[in-house]
Amino acid sequence: MDSIVDIAKYLIDRYKMVSKEDNIIDEMKLHKLLYFAQRESFAINNEPLFLGKFEGWKYGPVSRDVRAYYKDLKSGILIETKEISETSKYIINNIVEEYGAMAAWKLSDLSHKEKSWLNSREGLSEGENGDIELKLEDIKLDSEKVRPYDYVWDMYYDEFEDYVEGDEY
Repeated sequence: MDSIVDIAKYLIDRYKMVSKEDNIIDEMKLHKLLYFAQRESFAINNEPLFLGKFEGWKYGPVSRDVRAYYKDLKSGILIETKEISETSKYIINNIVEEYGAMAAWKLSDLSHKEKSWLNSREGLSEGENGDIELKLEDIKLDSEKVRPYDYVWDMYYDEFEDYVEGDEY
């Protein structure tokens, strides 16, 4: 299984390619896209996409490992990363297509509707930073409300069941 930092590196590169922006992706946006990728992996494969954890911070899920990696990148320190699996690339590519054009604050708002984030915030005030880990079981529950979309085939996953090779649609 890929590490969260390896996934983050690929996501940063993919986002830059798709958005055609010269600047590195906003850090808050990066964390939210990683969270949605983890949730999407549960929706598609019923398992996590990467090793790594999120904490329930006031603006949504945050990975301390990715935060340190991002800080190093912004400082010009290059950390060696490993190539990620094709499955991971596929999921990240879909996430960038689906959520990449959204503003970081919109993604933060979306993450605030997730049960996993809400559970990690129990007992905290709205503006208070938290350090409670989001549980994978809760992210898996969040994934049950997702209808995954395949941007390569331009169709929802549940539509694949109806597809017959050779038929024209």
